[in-house]
Amino acid sequence: MPCRGSREPPSPGACHHLLSGSTSVTSARVAVNGVHLHYQRTGEGEHAVLLLPGMLGSGETDFGPQIKNLNKKLFTVVAWDPRGYGHSRPPDRDFPVDFFERDAKDAIDLMKTLKFKQVSLLGWSDGGITALIAAAKYPSYIRKMVIWGANAYVTDEDEMIYQGIRDVSKWSERTRKPLETLYGYDYFAKTCEKWVDGIKQFKLLPDGNICRHLLPLVQCPTLIVHGEKDPLVPRFHADFIHKHVRESRLHLMPEGKHNLHLRFANEFNKLAEDFLQ
Repeated sequence: MPCRGSREPPSPGACHHLLSGSTSVTSARVAVNGVHLHYQRTGEGEHAVLLLPGMLGSGETDFGPQIKNLNKKLFTVVAWDPRGYGHSRPPDRDFPVDFFERDAKDAIDLMKTLKFKQVSLLGWSDGGITALIAAAKYPSYIRKMVIWGANAYVTDEDEMIYQGIRDVSKWSERTRKPLETLYGYDYFAKTCEKWVDGIKQFKLLPDGNICRHLLPLVQCPTLIVHGEKDPLVPRFHADFIHKHVRESRLHLMPEGKHNLHLRFANEFNKLAEDFLQ
C-alpha cells in the first residue's frame, strides 16, 4: 500500500516501495488548493504523464499495470487521487455541479506544484472527462491526451445505467473488493450513492451537458479509445467526442469493456506509448 504521508508536504523521497521489475514508486501528499492531494510517481523520462482515475478511483486501484509498465526511460508517470478519493482524504468527497472543473484545476495545479512544465494526460472514465476539461482550459500546458470510457453529456440511457450501479452491494465481488478495502464499506457505499446523485445533476442542464461546450477548445493531439463491450459508456459518447475534438483519433477495442486498460494492459500500454511519443 502507498503510504498516506504526513500533513506537511513530504519530501520527494518520503515513501518508497518497489514494484517487481521496475524502478521505485514514490508516494507522497502535497498541499494544493486547500487540500492534501496524494499521488504516486515513477519513471525518470522527460515526458510527464498524469494518470486520472475514474469514479471512486485512485492511482493504486485504477492504474496498477500503467504505474508498473509504462516506459520509465521515456516518461515520468504520476497517478493522482482526486480530493475525497483514495488517500486524498480528508475531505470527504462531495459533488457540487462543478466537481469536474474542480478536479481539472486540482490536477493541473498538482502538476505545477510538482514543477512539471508540461504534461500529457491519460484519463479513464470520470478521469477522461476531467482530462477533456483540463485540456480545454489549460491548452498550453497539455502536450497530448488519451481518454477512454468518458462522456461529454448525460442521456436517459446513461441515467438508467448509473441507477444500476448505485447500490454497491449488487456489484461483483471482484469490482467491489479493492474499493471496499481502500475505503471501508460505509464510505464506499455512501460515496457511490453521492456520485450517482452528482452525475444526475447534469441531466437537468440543457442537452445533459457536462463538457460538450469545451470540446472544440481542445488543441492537443487526442486519442480516444473505446471498448466495444463497455456496459457503462455507450459507443455514441466516444463518437461524439471524436467528432468534436478536432483531429482526434478513435481506436476501437472489439473485446474491450470499461476497464480495457486493466484487462488488456499490454495492448493498451503499447497504444498509449506509441501515441505519446
